Amino acid sequence: MSLKNYIKNDLEIRLRSGQELPAQLTLESLAEHYQVSFSPVRIALAELVEEGLLQKGANRRLVRNASQIKPLKQGQSSALPEPPADMFEVITNDFVKLSLKGEPIDIREEVTARRYKISRSSLRIILNRLAGTGILDHIPRRGWRLRPFRQEDMQAFLEVRELLELKALELAKPHLKEEDLQKILDGNRVPQSAKEAVQIDNSLHEYLIEKAGNYYIKDFFQRQGRYYDILFDWEDQDRETAIETVRQHRAILTALIKKDWRAARKALSYHIRDNHPILSKIIKGK
Repeated sequence: MSLKNYIKNDLEIRLRSGQELPAQLTLESLAEHYQVSFSPVRIALAELVEEGLLQKGANRRLVRNASQIKPLKQGQSSALPEPPADMFEVITNDFVKLSLKGEPIDIREEVTARRYKISRSSLRIILNRLAGTGILDHIPRRGWRLRPFRQEDMQAFLEVRELLELKALELAKPHLKEEDLQKILDGNRVPQSAKEAVQIDNSLHEYLIEKAGNYYIKDFFQRQGRYYDILFDWEDQDRETAIETVRQHRAILTALIKKDWRAARKALSYHIRDNHPILSKIIKGK
């Protein structure tokens, strides 16, 4: 389902069933709610106006056209549609798996667009975003090349990351706020049952770097860390790895709240160096 169709279907069901609208019927409000650009919202609203479900009110704003809205028929579902798959997330996840093969792979736009059933212009936007993270390289006149994952590259990155994050922690100490730390702690929850989802809040690292106030530390992570952020987020899709990540986050945060700096440094160092079992296994198993 396209974004336009999803937005239109969602609004139409809400209008016909009397459910609350997700936001004001303006481009700005709806684009923010659906997390999209104005374009699909504009087209969806235009079609709803054309079909008579919406009309312009006295103040020129769109409102329900109550006289034209027919209620859902008996037995017709009022369930709201599921959002369409985020193609950036889908393609990123697939590219990470390809990257883990450890070989550079050329990405052809025409073939890739056909595979994911999207336009080449839409794909090109996604590829440019991925190039910005470092997962792809743009080769002039040849297209795109997927960056291969190398175990030795990750280890070198983690060594520098450990040094810089520990330095960031040292610089951030006077600026840490207990309420901020508690909020991040509350966002990391170990599930109490097999059915409960793992809740991870990874913002601790960014918080420490921000509070450190060191331009060069921030610059390193902005330029070099985005590729590994994608890999580590992919790794956390494994439930056991995600649970261990939550436990390690909680250990760091608990120590920070108590101002036990030695324990916090030790927990942070361990978390950075020893929390990548999936990536390590993949490479060792090759």
